[in-house]
Amino acid sequence: MEPPEDREGRSFVEVINEKYSPENFPYRRGPGMGVVVVPTAGLQGSPMKDRLNLPSVLVLNNCGISKAGDQAEIAAFCAHVMELDLSHNNLQDWHEISKITSSIPNLEFLNLSSNPLAGTSLEPQCAEAFSRVRRLVLNNTQISWDTVMLLTQKIPVLEELFLCLNEYSSVSSSSVACPTLRLLHITDNSLHDWAEVCKFGSMFPSLDTLIMANNNLASIQDNKDIVARLFPNLRSINLNNSDLNRWEDIEKLNFFPKLEEVRLQGIPLLQAYTNAERRNLMIAQLPSVSHLNGSVVTDSEREDAERFFIRHYLDCPEKELPYRYHSLVTKYGKLEPLAEIDLRPRCRAQVKVHYEEKVEQTSAPPGAADQLT
Repeated sequence: MEPPEDREGRSFVEVINEKYSPENFPYRRGPGMGVVVVPTAGLQGSPMKDRLNLPSVLVLNNCGISKAGDQAEIAAFCAHVMELDLSHNNLQDWHEISKITSSIPNLEFLNLSSNPLAGTSLEPQCAEAFSRVRRLVLNNTQISWDTVMLLTQKIPVLEELFLCLNEYSSVSSSSVACPTLRLLHITDNSLHDWAEVCKFGSMFPSLDTLIMANNNLASIQDNKDIVARLFPNLRSINLNNSDLNRWEDIEKLNFFPKLEEVRLQGIPLLQAYTNAERRNLMIAQLPSVSHLNGSVVTDSEREDAERFFIRHYLDCPEKELPYRYHSLVTKYGKLEPLAEIDLRPRCRAQVKVHYEEKVEQTSAPPGAADQLT
């Protein structure tokens, strides 16, 4: 159904009434996928239809919503709703958003991406309306980091947080940690300094997955003890299209004690290598990583990569050899360069050369005999 052209000032209540009325959404989807809600006697005179087919997942993106509407009607019709997509609307008042979320008691997923929330303030009492949300998406909202911190403090069950495209170049640390957060997706920002990334470790001690592709991260600066203390549970990291340009930074990924999934595509360090060389060198540098750039690292691939790594550095001066080289030489020995073998079939023609009264026999490559005639 196409949304109306005049979207200014539309309420959440108006939109669900329009989108999920019997005329526009006439059939239940089946057991567990949709719920028919009948208004109670207390809602006599409500502008709602007598019956609405509301699924447990509401997608109301790009509907021009700027306000909540009657909270009693939201509560009556959305008590079963678990996921709500309000992206690309015109919500710019946290009070209106909190009126919606506080009226949906089972809400676990909320997407507010691309709503104009820059410069808006969130009061602590409003933040409590989000306390049941487990997955929160705030991409391209330009909300302040202080607002992010307030939300993480007021949502005791938050597990996944999406903060892409918010123009963060720095973040402030918080004295109150969010121990439940497992995934932080903060791509397409401007986080250049490793000190800013370290703050995520202290704020989110249970962090399992950190996705920060398309940032400007230039290096990993801490030692093994600090990295292990800040990120004791990090299992997966995505640093695609960062500015990493030293093998020392790649080696430091081994400081994360539980790291097993890494994405490192599009970094300056690897531009000079072929695709095969990039993968071999990365696998050899990261002995505990089981998935690289989305692909499983098999045992045979790891052995081939480690042998390639040794041979790659055979002619390197001793003082420039990476630490990993010595441990692999201990494992495999100092390997000789691979012999260059030409497996093309040898093919030469026997040619008789007649010159005056002399005849000489010789061999020549195919085609040469034709040139002599």
